[in-house]
Amino acid sequence: MAYGAQMPVGRDGDRIERARAIIRRLTRAYPDASIALFFSNPFELLVATMLSAQSTDVKVNEVTATLFSKYRRPEDFLAVPEDELKADIRPTGFFNQKARALRAMSQKLLESFDGEVPSTIADLVALPGVARKTANIVQANAYPQAARRDPDAGIAVDTHVGRLAVRLGLTDFGSKEADKIERDLMGSIPRKDRLRTANLLIEHGRRICTAKRPLCGDCVIEPLCPSSQRAGLIDRYRVSRG
Repeated sequence: MAYGAQMPVGRDGDRIERARAIIRRLTRAYPDASIALFFSNPFELLVATMLSAQSTDVKVNEVTATLFSKYRRPEDFLAVPEDELKADIRPTGFFNQKARALRAMSQKLLESFDGEVPSTIADLVALPGVARKTANIVQANAYPQAARRDPDAGIAVDTHVGRLAVRLGLTDFGSKEADKIERDLMGSIPRKDRLRTANLLIEHGRRICTAKRPLCGDCVIEPLCPSSQRAGLIDRYRVSRG
């Protein structure tokens, strides 16, 4: 190897180097990766993200296609009887809890933020029913400029991101430990790449790195993966951490 040449990054290489190589490859593979939820303003994105808990983006988009014509502002979620709201969001599942959360969130927006969705993580997580995952999704996709300035900005860790972080050896924790995984990812991925990281990992998780049967033979980051089934390695996602 010529003097000064960079060693190729492998599946057992430095975590930070692998993370950056993974993002580069996924960016080339999915140049148009973006959030799958449909929305036209920050409030719609917040509502859709809250509804997506324990549901699919496809189902949420089906529901919000009509929901957003009826509920346009926080006031609208408080103006109808709670049972009516429950019926309107029922197909997304867990509609009792979601209806209460949506109404409480709307009340807080009106009381503390003049009815507008705030742009900082600190203010977003102050809303009822909004934890870091939801806050990161809303900020990154509705307020990307604020995300670049906010010291609390992070990476949204959903089931896909958690699974891939474990399989790729980018975290020391289990796939359900979202807050800890987020901290590990933030330690490996530069701030400039964090806004797109979640969308890239989610896209790859849906298409290739599925939970039950990852398509390692079709994976653009397989050479960087310490869980590669193609290479005959143990799937870290399936290893018990209890």
